[in-house]
Amino acid sequence: MRGLQLIGNLDGLLVTVPHKIAVCALVDHVSPAVAVSGSANALRREPDGSWSAANFDGTGFVAGLVHRGHDPAGRTVAVVGAGGAGSAIAVALLEAGVGGLRVCDRDPARLAALRDRVAERWPRPVVFSDEPDLRGADLVVNATPLGLRETDELPFSLDDLAPHAVVADIIMTPRDTELLALAAARGHRVHHGIHMLRHQIPAYLQFFGFGDALSARS
Repeated sequence: MRGLQLIGNLDGLLVTVPHKIAVCALVDHVSPAVAVSGSANALRREPDGSWSAANFDGTGFVAGLVHRGHDPAGRTVAVVGAGGAGSAIAVALLEAGVGGLRVCDRDPARLAALRDRVAERWPRPVVFSDEPDLRGADLVVNATPLGLRETDELPFSLDDLAPHAVVADIIMTPRDTELLALAAARGHRVHHGIHMLRHQIPAYLQFFGFGDALSARS
């Protein structure tokens, strides 16, 4: 990262796993979303040579939900995975006004760090645990990498889900992960990972200074 920052004609970059959390310590300025989530997926060089970090995973995910008719406002949501994307999604869901939020991750240090940052901004309790509690959830989100490979185990069991629960995955390829295929077979509505990316693109363009081009196309 330090080497990339020295390249004179590099004005920005997109960050993906497993670097979204680590890059936050290497920039000069962070957006509010990065400050709370501890994760970044876009870096921009400023005119003075400093670097700014932003994260659009969460807002893109929520915008995708709303667009597909799954507005999370007032709903009980469970997020499985508190890594780079999962943390950003959890923060965006709180911003969107969910009725209740549960965050699960098997890494106790990562879970504790997110809990401390969230507590500073949202006084109402968010349930953090090392095992998923999906009972009564209206929306369940897989924010782990489980599902990228055919040999992966399921990120969580569907047995405790309410019949009306929506099952979402942030994995884009394959489109129909084993989790989503199984959920659909059981009658659950499903939400595919590609929607998170599609609804980040306008924010990316604005962040990197291409807002005029976006307006011209609309």
